[in-house]
Amino acid sequence: MGIEHGPAPIATWRDRWSGQPGGVVVLDLGEQPPSDLFPLPSDPLPDPAYPTRMVMSSVSGLLQLEDDPTTPEEPIGVEPAALVRQAELCVDDAEAAGFVIPGTRVLEYPSPHGGSWARQLARRDMVEVAAGEAELLVDVHGMMHDADQHAGFTERLSHMGPDSVLLMMIHNVTSIVRNGMWNALKNGHFAYYSAPSLVRMAREIGLVGVGAWEYALYGNGTTMLAFARAGSRWGGEAASVTDLVAKETAEGVTDPQWVASLGRSLETSVAAIRAYLANTRAAGLKVGGYGAASRTSALLCSAEVTTDDVTVIADAAPGKHGRTMPRNRIPIVSPADLVASRPDRVLLFVPDLLPEVRAAYPEIEAGGGRWVVMDPTPREVPPAS
Repeated sequence: MGIEHGPAPIATWRDRWSGQPGGVVVLDLGEQPPSDLFPLPSDPLPDPAYPTRMVMSSVSGLLQLEDDPTTPEEPIGVEPAALVRQAELCVDDAEAAGFVIPGTRVLEYPSPHGGSWARQLARRDMVEVAAGEAELLVDVHGMMHDADQHAGFTERLSHMGPDSVLLMMIHNVTSIVRNGMWNALKNGHFAYYSAPSLVRMAREIGLVGVGAWEYALYGNGTTMLAFARAGSRWGGEAASVTDLVAKETAEGVTDPQWVASLGRSLETSVAAIRAYLANTRAAGLKVGGYGAASRTSALLCSAEVTTDDVTVIADAAPGKHGRTMPRNRIPIVSPADLVASRPDRVLLFVPDLLPEVRAAYPEIEAGGGRWVVMDPTPREVPPAS
């Protein structure tokens, strides 16, 4: 796993944007199970696993999942409070920019994992439509799930009138690399956008960036970009877009060598997880987990975590209860069952949930336990004062 000697070129792979061959592998997670696989305890072993690599195109510079032979399953997650707050912030900013106008038509492309702005837009008297032209298009982590990126972007363009606006929410790959979040790579996520790559793609199909906003979600890694047709009433490229592209370019996101530092982050993180769990076993501590998310699977499998290390993982989604994490078969339980097990440490696999879970389950710390944020290396949270 990882990249030992810098990016590895692959000549036959084709860019999901340009269709042209040529790219370099910047992160290799080895074989990973499908990100939406939560097997029943009775399901036969071994669980399926597939090569999982991130590639940077030599043509477009877009970071992409190399291949994905899996078939997506219906999501069974629950939208956390952090995502609801994020939706409110984004819609507030879009409204302040003049893009959210009562009575206008809005077409949404939500993430298949949840994360819709429908409620927030409905409260502002927007009219949701499923086809045709719309004054506002909203893509909440949606287009990254399109295997054909060019087709996905041009399909959105086909619904835009002369002055329509497309809002795109992305987990910015610049932040992913900066924070070493290698476990963001998963099956079904075909594209990982930076501001430079997304603005360049938009420009190629006649769109211009007319606004950019950055948020604290996902380790200060969430970005909203607004696009409009060139020559629209929204004007040319906004200063916020130009500045963001320049900032991320200067940080190194267009350089495969910089992006390939994710391989070193993977190795450092896995070593830290193994060392932390060895220490908890030596101390006789009971360790549970919280958040059976898709990113959790990659972390557990890469670090070879077993039921000897983590007894159970709780999740708020009832549809996951009674199931297990793939390969290691760690049971997924309700939060109440986790609390009842009286764990000494709880590994929190979705760091943005910390305020929410601490408030919801004070029994963890009241009983002497501690939350451990996996971001993605273990970081114990001091007890609440």
